[in-house]
Amino acid sequence: MHVLPALAGGIAKAKSTDPVKVAFAMEGLTVKSFSGDVTIRAADHQLQQPLYIATWKKLSDPKKQWNAEGTGYTWVQDKVFEPYVSSTPTSCQMKRPGA
Repeated sequence: MHVLPALAGGIAKAKSTDPVKVAFAMEGLTVKSFSGDVTIRAADHQLQQPLYIATWKKLSDPKKQWNAEGTGYTWVQDKVFEPYVSSTPTSCQMKRPGA
């Protein structure tokens, strides 16, 4: 889960629990996650993270591969796109408090 570390980071950066201060502090904040670094885009507060492309395949080496839910299959990573590649432009017209 990315939201709780990001929220904690925003509170620490803002040195406050005031929602407006925390929201502004979270802009551009990067936190570690199980899938890599996740950054909160300032323009629309959307999480930007790596995009993984994977294929569902039959296990070829059960001793080295994870047997997903006992199915005899596993996910095999094909490609990773970093956020600067996979991110899409935003047309968000978010109204900011105090603006």
